Amino acid sequence: MAKKTMAKSTMAKTAAAKKKSTFDIRLEQYIDELKWLYMELYDDENAFDYFISMLRRSYKERKATLREVDKRREANPDIHHSNKMMGMMMYTENFGGDLQGVRARLGYLKECGIKYMHLMPLLDSPADRERSDGGYAVSDFRKIRPDLGTMKDLEELAGSCHRRGIRVCLDFVMNHTSEDHAWAKAARQGDPEAMSRYFFYDNWDIPNWFEQTMPEVFPETAPGNFTYLHDCGKIVMTSFYPFQWDLNYANPMVFNDMTDNMLYLANRGVDIIRLDAVPYIWKQLGTKCRNLPQVHSLTRMMNIACRIVCPSVLLLGEVVMEPKEVVPYFGTQDKPECDMLYNVTTMCTIWHTLATRDTRLLRHQLEIIEGLPANCIFHK
Repeated sequence: MAKKTMAKSTMAKTAAAKKKSTFDIRLEQYIDELKWLYMELYDDENAFDYFISMLRRSYKERKATLREVDKRREANPDIHHSNKMMGMMMYTENFGGDLQGVRARLGYLKECGIKYMHLMPLLDSPADRERSDGGYAVSDFRKIRPDLGTMKDLEELAGSCHRRGIRVCLDFVMNHTSEDHAWAKAARQGDPEAMSRYFFYDNWDIPNWFEQTMPEVFPETAPGNFTYLHDCGKIVMTSFYPFQWDLNYANPMVFNDMTDNMLYLANRGVDIIRLDAVPYIWKQLGTKCRNLPQVHSLTRMMNIACRIVCPSVLLLGEVVMEPKEVVPYFGTQDKPECDMLYNVTTMCTIWHTLATRDTRLLRHQLEIIEGLPANCIFHK
């Protein structure tokens, strides 16, 4: 009887395991670490529950064709390490006129051996080019610039790329939104919830404290890290340009909704998400507001979100810092953050070395980044 009971119990457990969805199996793998990281930052059970429900919804919305891509790439997770992954970066309007024009020219890219296509910023941004920052002032993370096409066009382009073995990379601007974004417009009208998504102040006391330790990104073209809004009498943090308002990631709903936006793009078929200006996303008085520990927690959680919802999607970190500050954004082998990173400083130093024939600076930088684990790959 005991053996029969044990056999039935084992069969029941096996049957229960078979009933688990792919989402639940993946979530179970990461849930403990994910909750620990989230609660360490936010200590908000309701916000965490919302985050998990958002991940589940994003997974359900992922099309069968993209889930097949996930399966294929899970079987060969290091394909992006291959020297055959030749890439091409382009402005959609210059290469094909619009997204359909790019799609019509994929045969040419295939002939050129292109396996990786980086489309420069194409999400909706102000029509006034002086307030768009080349597309890095995003007005709507779920809308394509009207002159370039629609989200349906992006999905069709991504599908055509996948059939030709080409991966699609898109920029995801994390640090800020355009002042034309719906959140910013509501904040400007005094909506408290919308205002909490940014850094708003009634006077210059706190902004001046920030300025004591917070470097300027563009000291010549956009000095200072704050802008006074004459129409509403408020001061808002704008560390890049006055028309780009910094998001407040200390608000869990900002992180929840921005991760949701990232997964929305992944579900349109984007294979590589370039995390723009990721070192800047956490602000704290008395610091440089760059490369803070909380940034690494957020990046790790975004990596986990991809592993659960869309495991074929890779994160490419744009970390324009000195090499010793770039490397930590890989995370560790057990707990990766970005799958790939730019190595901007060393790329510049290579040209410096060729021009001067002096290898000392290049040697110094290479010594800092040598001995990295095999899973670390610099984007060239």
